[in-house]
Amino acid sequence: MGSALPRLLPADGAAGPVSLAGHLARYGPPPVCPGRQQREQLIAEVGRAGLTGRGGAAYPTARKLTAVAAGHAPVVVANGTEGEPASTKDKVLMARSPQLVLDGAVLAAEMVGAREAVIVVHPAVRGVIDQAVAERARAGFDRVLIKVRTAAARFVAGQASAVVHWIERGVPAPIASPPRVSERGLRGAPTLVQNVETLAHLALIARYGAAWFRFLGTPAEPGSMLVTVLGAVREPAVLEIATGTPVAQAIEAAGGASAPLQALLLGGYFGDWVQAAVAMGRPFSSAGLADLGAGPGAGVIAALPAGACGLVQTARVVRYLAGESAGQCGPCRLGLDAIAGQVERLADGRVADPGLLRRWLGQVDGRGGCAHPSGVVRLVRSSLRIFDAELAQHAMGRCCGTAEVLPVPPGRSP
Repeated sequence: MGSALPRLLPADGAAGPVSLAGHLARYGPPPVCPGRQQREQLIAEVGRAGLTGRGGAAYPTARKLTAVAAGHAPVVVANGTEGEPASTKDKVLMARSPQLVLDGAVLAAEMVGAREAVIVVHPAVRGVIDQAVAERARAGFDRVLIKVRTAAARFVAGQASAVVHWIERGVPAPIASPPRVSERGLRGAPTLVQNVETLAHLALIARYGAAWFRFLGTPAEPGSMLVTVLGAVREPAVLEIATGTPVAQAIEAAGGASAPLQALLLGGYFGDWVQAAVAMGRPFSSAGLADLGAGPGAGVIAALPAGACGLVQTARVVRYLAGESAGQCGPCRLGLDAIAGQVERLADGRVADPGLLRRWLGQVDGRGGCAHPSGVVRLVRSSLRIFDAELAQHAMGRCCGTAEVLPVPPGRSP
């Protein structure tokens, strides 16, 4: 297989799932790593490739593999929860290339010495994954046990500890306190929780090697990545791009802007608003966006047209996120509800205190029982920075538009 894109998605653009036979015809069979030496060699190759997690945190994959492999009776969990409403990349990957994801889960299990891989998938693609697993079973293809679980329909459910708790207890409760799931996770065993896109890349690195993977991307952030481009673009889509591709090029690949743009939300609902004129020329990579305070995050580029109000969009998202609280701590359960109310007042033009809001943001940031409160704080802070001119307009009862651009599911009470 060459290094041209797409690597992960069907080359013919087919929307349906690729069969096992079609998968093997394109990629060839995955390697087998039954012995310790082979496992260590593959982990080292993943390290040389520079693969990092594609679920948002961008943690080096080889470090996770090494940590879990050092434990007793480890387990692998493929995380296809994708509770982020603005992202569809994982659902598209599993719907079109399920066998590549399963290859990655099985290979990861072999690398760490696990006998079991649990695939946690969004309800929209559960049937596709079940069929793909059954096809592999009929062919006697896998060397580890594969189990499939439907993911919880919650924003917080994609955090690694929440995925483990969902499998064990049916409660997607994330926690930030030690131990990490890589030390003690599912059933108390060391557990590798890895995003499904990351596992798909792992399956290709195992086949073609680190040099092939690094042919695309940047030296510091090699490879390709899946990106959801939505909002004010003519052809919203999930695209596979080389890491470091200019943001403007990704917008053009989605048909171009459908209206003049004022801002982009980069990284998803735990991401950052950036002025469109500033963001367009930047590489879509951690290094390329760092000085803007932004990053690729969950692989989202949401385009906000000039005729929509960034404060209104932010208020809708923050109210939704407040309702998605796991309810485990005061900063999340009480703080986010108060913050959402203050952002709504700013967006509605009612009497509000931006200074009070900023103080609340500081009191919540970094003090939650999981990453949820801090993610919300990041989004709100960027909105206050980018849409500061609109704050004055709203105080005078003027708003540039209330059209709903960002997808927001029905919320829950905090």
